[in-house]
Amino acid sequence: MNSSTKIESLAAALCKAQSEMGGAVKDSANPFFKSSYADLTSVIKAIKQPFADNGLSYTQFPISNEHGTGVVTRLMHSSGEWLESEFVLPMVKKDPQAAGSCISYARRYSLMAMAGCPTAEDDGESAMLRGDKPEPLSEDTVIEIAALIDKTGTDKEKVLKAYKVDRIEHLTADSAKHLIGVLEKRV
Repeated sequence: MNSSTKIESLAAALCKAQSEMGGAVKDSANPFFKSSYADLTSVIKAIKQPFADNGLSYTQFPISNEHGTGVVTRLMHSSGEWLESEFVLPMVKKDPQAAGSCISYARRYSLMAMAGCPTAEDDGESAMLRGDKPEPLSEDTVIEIAALIDKTGTDKEKVLKAYKVDRIEHLTADSAKHLIGVLEKRV
């Protein structure tokens, strides 16, 4: 890793950006490993606004050497301070598609590491990682959902598990709206 002589302003800005940053949403599938991952677009989406709001930017340049192919990622602050790191991956195949894959992979992981960006399973989890306190549901909304669950004979435990909460009251406003729409279709 390399850096400018001083990084105090950059460090303070990055700290603030990280407190505002959600996770990169795992919205891409890897059928080979039957798993999901946060693609480069999700990483950029997670960091873009917090970086802009705090005078941070980055550049990434492809590199190759005797060890493989990858990127140099430079994190910059409006003060002129910067951090830089190389991430090189060995290439099994030596063709343009393999090089492109290595570069994309290196860009994603290098940027996540440099920004301190976590991954999240979904947009709701991403919002929770930002530290935002969701607006509590109104008592009327909780009662409406409970009544719809009873009226439709829906398994409440399955609903809570599907929305990754332990009580109706812990649903986000968006999740509650979605659930009401689903339950009303069953009435």
